[in-house]
Amino acid sequence: MKVFLNLIFIFFSIAIAQAQDLTATVLDADTNEPIPFVAIQTAQYKGVISNDEGVFVINLEDVSDNEIGLSCLGFEPITIRLDDIKNSNYIIRLKSAINELDTVYLSNSKPNVDSIISKVNRNLKMNYKSDSLSYKLFYRETAYVDFKNLNLKVNKSTHFKKRQLEDANNQLAEMGREIQNSNSVYFKDFSGDLHVLDNESRKLTVDKATKIINSNKDFSIENIQEKAQRIILKYLDTTKTYKLKTGLFKIEDSLSLANDHENDLGNEFDIKNLRSSASSLLKRSQTGSSSILRKVLNTENYEYTIKNVTFEEGEMVYLIDFSPKRSRAKFSGSMYVTDESFAVLKLDYQYSEGKRGEKINLRFLLGIKYIQNVNQGTIIYKRNKYDFYEPRYIKHESGDYFFVNRPLKFIENSENRNKTTFDFKIEGNNKNREELLFTSIDAVDTETYNSLNEAKSVIYQSLHKYDSDTWTGKETLAPTKELKTFEVKD
Repeated sequence: MKVFLNLIFIFFSIAIAQAQDLTATVLDADTNEPIPFVAIQTAQYKGVISNDEGVFVINLEDVSDNEIGLSCLGFEPITIRLDDIKNSNYIIRLKSAINELDTVYLSNSKPNVDSIISKVNRNLKMNYKSDSLSYKLFYRETAYVDFKNLNLKVNKSTHFKKRQLEDANNQLAEMGREIQNSNSVYFKDFSGDLHVLDNESRKLTVDKATKIINSNKDFSIENIQEKAQRIILKYLDTTKTYKLKTGLFKIEDSLSLANDHENDLGNEFDIKNLRSSASSLLKRSQTGSSSILRKVLNTENYEYTIKNVTFEEGEMVYLIDFSPKRSRAKFSGSMYVTDESFAVLKLDYQYSEGKRGEKINLRFLLGIKYIQNVNQGTIIYKRNKYDFYEPRYIKHESGDYFFVNRPLKFIENSENRNKTTFDFKIEGNNKNREELLFTSIDAVDTETYNSLNEAKSVIYQSLHKYDSDTWTGKETLAPTKELKTFEVKD
């Protein structure tokens, strides 16, 4: 009987835990296509955003009055009861907003786009605030590496036996094949609070973090070089240390098989690194000189065109496209600008055709080439309870081409100075997607900020696949199909 009662208790505990969350999909009523980046308001000044596939997850405990509001620029906003969502099989459809551009032109003089952008710039300080705020956030990073070319080979060694040389090269070749055939994907999630006193003073508290990666497929350039070095070190004299040089440059003074620095933090994330990632995205969305908003609002570098007019919470909103006017301008995209406050509600940007970011081409001198070829994203702003516009969702995607060709040399620290040289040639593409969801934003004063203690690290939960139960009760970004179907295979 006791066992039976325990089973009943466990069953209802699971049912209650699962009932804390609601997952639904938002579709276009006309096309039946998913609508990304729909703002779902669970309470006043609080909520989440639908993902790229129109899916969102909400914590039912955060829902007030048993209903939620949905709004997305270009669509009619709605308020819907939770019971109606369940009855519609967790599908919500939004109707497209009527194109109001011709009506606006008939009733008023044609809006001057340069005047609108000028007013946006004048109102930046009035509309946006970046200091003395505490952001409750959820962060997700997805990273990919696609290797196009990989060549690792020991050329010669003064103290390798012939069989040892063959074995080392066979192991290096096998590692190269594994890397090129691998599907190297990395997922990192964490939730917490980012406390911002000013541009330099920031603290992060993390309450949960997860990581999904096949540990055997951690194939960063540094990791590959280290794996290759370890294969070679197995055949060297482990009682001695070695200098490691590439060309004219010395990398290590005293490299040894006994010096194992791999995975210093174990299953922990460095809080400084997490804070840096979240802060960098936040700064990108704000109004500092390095922000993407400042860059595309530069009237000397960009030209603008009004494409449409819609309405958001009763206020007229312009849809404005922008594109480079001068060669130093790199981005094209669109922004939604309010007619009364001249605030940007949404910004979409990407490199214009033929534009690239940072370039390093020292292929013939140092065997290194790097080109940033992807830089795009979306930022959504919402008016908060302090009448400022704050970012609610930020997505940034970056990508680059890399080429590294390093002739590496081990030099024994002894009178004999035995030498081993091998080629390290690698070529491929990196792609990284970061997303930052702010579920609520509150003020923070100096006294409260100073009383906060930032930990040095946080233990993360290592997962073999995405588990929704891990985030039960949290306001997060819904997982994409890619994340839900990814599974680590040992």
